[in-house]
Amino acid sequence: MRLAHRPHTRRRALAAGIAALAALSAVVGAAPATATPGNGRGPVPAASGTTTVAYVEVNSNSIANVGRYSIASTGEPVFDIGIIFAANINYDGENAYLYLNPQVQATLDDADTLIRPLQAKGIKVYLSILGNHQGAGFANFPDRASAAAFAQELADVVDEYGLDGIDFDDEWANYGANGTGQPNDWSFVYLVDELRDAMPDKDISLYMYGPSSTRLEYDGIRVGDHLDYAWNSIYGTWDPPSVPGLTKAQEGPAAVNIAATSPTTMASLARRTVREGYGVYLTYNLTNDDQTARVSSFTQELYGSPAIRD
Repeated sequence: MRLAHRPHTRRRALAAGIAALAALSAVVGAAPATATPGNGRGPVPAASGTTTVAYVEVNSNSIANVGRYSIASTGEPVFDIGIIFAANINYDGENAYLYLNPQVQATLDDADTLIRPLQAKGIKVYLSILGNHQGAGFANFPDRASAAAFAQELADVVDEYGLDGIDFDDEWANYGANGTGQPNDWSFVYLVDELRDAMPDKDISLYMYGPSSTRLEYDGIRVGDHLDYAWNSIYGTWDPPSVPGLTKAQEGPAAVNIAATSPTTMASLARRTVREGYGVYLTYNLTNDDQTARVSSFTQELYGSPAIRD
């Protein structure tokens, strides 16, 4: 669980959805082969074939830190995806809307300095969306039209700031507050379906937490057919996501808090990721401090090399 933030608004594009098919083969004790997620939008990760993800709390840390760590033996970036944590889904008494807090807005406004250098290194940058205690969440849109309107705001912010994707984190919504509805079966499915139409060439990821993580299929539509990735949400643990439509190359069962999970645990979870042939290793809380030793604890297992920091 993470602390909530407070985050603003935008609008749409057009195209068609995409489905998934890919394979990641692995031998016990050996690194999995490099694999591109089934819909072809996700990055082709470095070295072992593992996509390493870093959430950054931009209220107190810089997203630029994602680009400071490299694999010592190759010079490639440690992190394939950096996630700006976090914007919010807010409620104005009638509709849900996208809110960007001052720190998130400042990060986006300074994209040329903070985001473009990451992308130039091949690192993708997502914006994470989080509940904000106001009753609005991904799981309680009353109809498809309202889900589509919010999806358009997300697509617009991605387009406006040149981002690579959206991450959904269904925490802190406080469903039912301010007269809002409880989670329903169609809301999140419609939201992801509409977002995929609005940004067909961008990425969508799911942090496996909250009502949205258990409402993944409705009326023949599977959320997994439109996602690029899904990952475990409990730091220091191993829990393979259960998302029909995703391959192991798109799933992250290991989740670690770089600043808090022990190096021994981070190494063990990285080793298991490789051994069992999963394609994603999730990290949270990459801070401004020099965390080379901690980052090296998992890069040694994922990539056979320690990390260095510039």
